[in-house]
Amino acid sequence: MRKTWLLLFLLLLSGCSLNTLFLQGEIDKVTVVKYTSYTKHHRAFFARDQFKSIKNGKKYLYLHHKKTNSLAILFHKNNRYILYNLSNPEAKTYSVQATNKKSYVHALKSFKRLGYSPLAYPASKGFIVSVSHQRYKGVKTLMVEAKDYTRLQAKYKQAIRTYNASIINHIKTPLPKVLIGDYYTYYKKRASGPKQLKQLQIIAKKLNLQGPTLAKKPSAEKNITTTQKTNNTVPEEKRAWYDFSKKEADKVSVKKPSGKPYHYYLKEAGLTELSAYMAKETTKDVLPFSQYRNLKQRENALREQKLLKEGSLEELIAAYKVNKKPTYKQRIMSLMKEKQEHKSINLSPSEE
Repeated sequence: MRKTWLLLFLLLLSGCSLNTLFLQGEIDKVTVVKYTSYTKHHRAFFARDQFKSIKNGKKYLYLHHKKTNSLAILFHKNNRYILYNLSNPEAKTYSVQATNKKSYVHALKSFKRLGYSPLAYPASKGFIVSVSHQRYKGVKTLMVEAKDYTRLQAKYKQAIRTYNASIINHIKTPLPKVLIGDYYTYYKKRASGPKQLKQLQIIAKKLNLQGPTLAKKPSAEKNITTTQKTNNTVPEEKRAWYDFSKKEADKVSVKKPSGKPYHYYLKEAGLTELSAYMAKETTKDVLPFSQYRNLKQRENALREQKLLKEGSLEELIAAYKVNKKPTYKQRIMSLMKEKQEHKSINLSPSEE
C-alpha cells in the first residue's frame, strides 16, 4: 500500500495527472474514425500539458513521407521530439532526444533519414487537417483530425488531365475545392475543342466549380430572317448607317474577355481591375485560400497607396485613428503644411 502511494506521489511530481494515467490507451494515439472507398478519417487526442515550443512559438509541425504519401505530426514534449503518423494508426511512433534550443534541426535531419520532410500545407498533398483544443474525459488535449483524400484526388486529377469524365461519374464522395481547384483551372485554360470542354463541364458540376462556357451555334435560317426583316423595315436613306453600325457592333461582340491568370492579378492588374475580379462570387471558390489571401493583401495595399496619394486630409486622419501607421502621419503633416502655406499666401497683402 505504501509503495502504491509513493508511486502516485512520484507521478504527480513528474507532471502526470491521474486522468492522463488512466487514459494511456486513449491519449497520444491515432484512431480510425471512418473509412470509405476513397477517403480515410483519423483522429487523435494529444495531452498538451507537456507541450513545448518547437520553433517561433509553434507547438507542432507537419511532416510528409513522399514514398508512402503519409502525413505525420511532430511535437516537442518534455525532452523529446515525438513524431506521430496521422495516416496510419498502426505505424511506429518515432522520437529524438531534445538537447538544446536548436535541437529541432537535428531532429528534422533524423526524421528526414526516415523519409519525412517538413510540410507547410497538408492540402497540397491531399489532406485536410483540423486542430482544436478539447477536454477529453477531463484531460486538456489537442484534438487533431486528419482526412485523407489522396486516392479521390488522384482519380479527379486523372479525369481532368485526360478530359474523361467517365472516370469519376460513379463517385459520390465530394472532394473539397481546395484540393483540386488549381489543378482544374490549369487544364481548363488549356482545353481545346467542344469535346474536352464538355467533359470539363461534367467534372466541374460534380466538384461544384465554375465550368467552361460552351459556345452555341447560331441558326443560319434565323439570322437570314432577322436580316431580311430589318432591311425591309429600315428606310433606304438610313440603311447605310444601319449596316455600318451593325458591323461595328459585330466587331465589339466578337471580342471576348480572355481569362487572365492568377499571377497577372498578383503583379500587374490595377486597383480597379483587381477589385472587380475580387468582387466576383466565383473568385473565392476557384482560388485556393493562400492565393485568395495574397490577392486580398495586394488589393488592400493598392487601396492604401491610392488613399495616401489622393485621399483628403479628413480621410487620412480618419484612417490614421484606426491603423496608427507612421506613413499616414507623415502624409497628414505634409498636407497640413501645404494647407497652411497656401493660407498664408492668400492672407499676405499684395504689393502695389
